[in-house]
Amino acid sequence: MVGIAIKPLIITLMTVSQFIFKVRFRLWGELVAFSEKRWFYHYLYRSYWHYKFSRDKINTSNLQPDSCYYTARPNPGAGIGHQLANWITGHLYADLFGLRFAHIPFSTQQWEDFFGLGENETKVEDLKKKGYRMRKLPTIDEKNPQDIALTKLIIQSYTGKKIVFIAEQDQNTDEFGEIDLLKQRFAQAKARKNDRLLYSKENFNIAIHMRRTVIIEGKKTVESKAVQTLRWLGNDYYEKVLRRALDNISISKPISIYIFSAGSVEEFAEFSKYDNVHLCLDMDEYASFLHLVRADMLITSKSSFSYKPALMNDCIKICPIDFWHNYPDDIRWIIADENGVFDEHQLKQVLAQQLQ
Repeated sequence: MVGIAIKPLIITLMTVSQFIFKVRFRLWGELVAFSEKRWFYHYLYRSYWHYKFSRDKINTSNLQPDSCYYTARPNPGAGIGHQLANWITGHLYADLFGLRFAHIPFSTQQWEDFFGLGENETKVEDLKKKGYRMRKLPTIDEKNPQDIALTKLIIQSYTGKKIVFIAEQDQNTDEFGEIDLLKQRFAQAKARKNDRLLYSKENFNIAIHMRRTVIIEGKKTVESKAVQTLRWLGNDYYEKVLRRALDNISISKPISIYIFSAGSVEEFAEFSKYDNVHLCLDMDEYASFLHLVRADMLITSKSSFSYKPALMNDCIKICPIDFWHNYPDDIRWIIADENGVFDEHQLKQVLAQQLQ
C-alpha cells in the first residue's frame, strides 16, 4: 500500500518541478529579451561578474580551457528543427572556444534515438554528479569580435575549474559548419536499422514539404497576418514550383512525387493532374523527416522542419526566398521567388551533376 501511495506523490513532485522549470525558463527569456540591447545586460550573468572580479588574476599564458565544457539547451517548447539548431549552436561554440561539448537531452527521447544524439557523448547530468557547476554565458553575436573576445575572457576566468558553460537560449548562428557532424550522427544512429522508405530506387523521387501546422488560413488579426507572411505558402506556390521543375527534368527514370503535409485529400486537389503523386498526410514526423532527407529532389517550405532535412540532403533543394534561415552558397540550393520562379538553368546543371 505504501508503494502504491508513493507513486502518485512522485508524479506530483515531477509535475510541480516541471512547472517551476517552465515558469523560470519563460521569465528568464522575457528578462533577456528586455535587457539585451541595454547597457546593463551583461550584469544579469553570474559568469560576467566572476570575470569582472577575477580579471586581474587571469594568466593568459597558462590557460586550461579543456577543464571546462560547453553546452546549449534544446528549447523544450520548440519543434525538432528548432532544437537541432540549439544543438548545432552548442557544437559550434564549443569548437570556437576550444571546449569539449556536453549533451543536454532533447524534449523527446525518440528524436534523440532517431538522430543518434547523446550516443557516446558526455552528458551534462553526469558532469554535475562529478562536481561540475553550470554557468550561463551572455548572448554572442558570432560576427562581433567584441562579443567573442569578452566571452573568451569570461571562460578564461574559470581556468582550472569544473564548469559547464551553457549558451543563452536560441542564439542565431549559421548552421552549416556543424551539419556534417549531424549527418554523421544520423548515419551512425542505431535507429537507421529500422528505417523504411516508400521510395523506389528505380524512380526519381521528389519530396514536397507543405507546412500546414500552426498557421490557419483565413485568420484576420494583424498578428496572424504577420505570421502568415513569415511562414505561410499556399498550394499555388508549391504547384508552380513543381510544374516548373518537371518541365526542366529530363531523365530516363519514372518520376514519383510525394507530398508531406497535413489535412484532407480534397485540400490538395490541384496536384491530382500529375502522375504518380502520393499524399503522405498521416505519416508520423519521424518517417516524414527521413523521407525529406532521402529525396532525390526536395521542395521545402518556410519551416525549420524542412530546412534541417535540406541541410542533411545531398541532392537538389528548391527553397522559398525570404526565409529567416540563411541558405548555403551551394549550387544544389535553388531559390524560388514568391511566384515559384527559379533559375531553370541551375536546376538542369545540378541535375546533370547528380545523375553522373
